[in-house]
Amino acid sequence: MADSRADSRIFLVEPARRGILPLESLHISRRLARTVRSDRFSIRINTAFTEVIQRCAAPAPGRRETWINTTIERLCGELHARGLAHSVEAWREERLVGGLYGIALGGAFFGESMFSSERDASKVALVHLAARLRAGGFRLLDAQFMTDHLASFGAVEISQAAYRARLSEALNCDADFRRAPDQTPGAWAMQSSSQAS
Repeated sequence: MADSRADSRIFLVEPARRGILPLESLHISRRLARTVRSDRFSIRINTAFTEVIQRCAAPAPGRRETWINTTIERLCGELHARGLAHSVEAWREERLVGGLYGIALGGAFFGESMFSSERDASKVALVHLAARLRAGGFRLLDAQFMTDHLASFGAVEISQAAYRARLSEALNCDADFRRAPDQTPGAWAMQSSSQAS
């Protein structure tokens, strides 16, 4: 993380309690499930990685500052070029309207940030991410910090010791982010990832 967009320094954060999204029990509301199945958003993988990270770093309502600086953008771009950082993008009428990015190591995916300029766009991207991770054999979706938004998907906080045990297991797992096709319909994502309620 960085203290601000203008600060070139970065630092690592290891919270005492870690937010994770259990892939085996992702919670999706009925309303969101309908939106996912409707294919209102076209989901693409890694077609606009640089734009996704830039949109995640841009000021947003209620947030004037970001922890994503140009050093993080550059390093994530290098990881993307190596096939380790990925974006899941929500498109509507050929416009990028939401998405997320993160880093995949072994069977662990570290969700870094998300953005949305249309209602539910980033949520639909998250549902597709979870489906892709399950299809690829991932064991851990690390959300880092718990938020109300992530809690609505069934995210939980676990202790640092429990996180390290899960991380160790996931890093030794042979997972593949690209196992699922780059473009998948909402029905596939729902079938692959959720418990709707």
